[in-house]
Amino acid sequence: MDTAWKDKLIEAALEARKMAYAPYSHYCVGAALLTREGEIYQGGNIENASYGATNCAERTAIFKAVSEGRRQFRAIAVAGGLEGHAPGDYSYPCGICRQVLGEFAKGDLAVIVARSKEDYREYTLDELLPCGFGGGSIR
Repeated sequence: MDTAWKDKLIEAALEARKMAYAPYSHYCVGAALLTREGEIYQGGNIENASYGATNCAERTAIFKAVSEGRRQFRAIAVAGGLEGHAPGDYSYPCGICRQVLGEFAKGDLAVIVARSKEDYREYTLDELLPCGFGGGSIR
C-alpha cells in the first residue's frame, strides 16, 4: 500500500475518533477501513453503561461496510487515546475485532495503528491473529 493511501486512512481514523461515544472510559478510538473498491468506511467506538453492549471502532467500521454490501477489504487504520488528547500510544484491535476482521479479510490485510500520519506501525492480520479461527475450522 502506498504512502498516500496510508496517510488518507490514518487521517480518516483520527477524524473518526471525534465521532466516538465514550462517556465512561473517555478513551476514544477511530477506525478507517479501506475496501477493495477504494471506499473508506469510518467508525468510532460506542460505549454503553452495560459494558458488554459496547462496540469497538473497528467493528463499527466493518459492520457499516458489510451492511452496505462490501465484503473485501485492503486495509484498516486505528487511532485511539484519551478524549481531548492526541493519541499517546498505539491502539491495537482487540481480539474480537481481529476475529471479525478475519471473517471478512484475508491474512494479508494491512492493519495500521497510528498516533499520527508520521508515527504509525503496520502489520498484517496474520501477524496479529496467528492461527485464527475461520469458516474452514467448522467445516
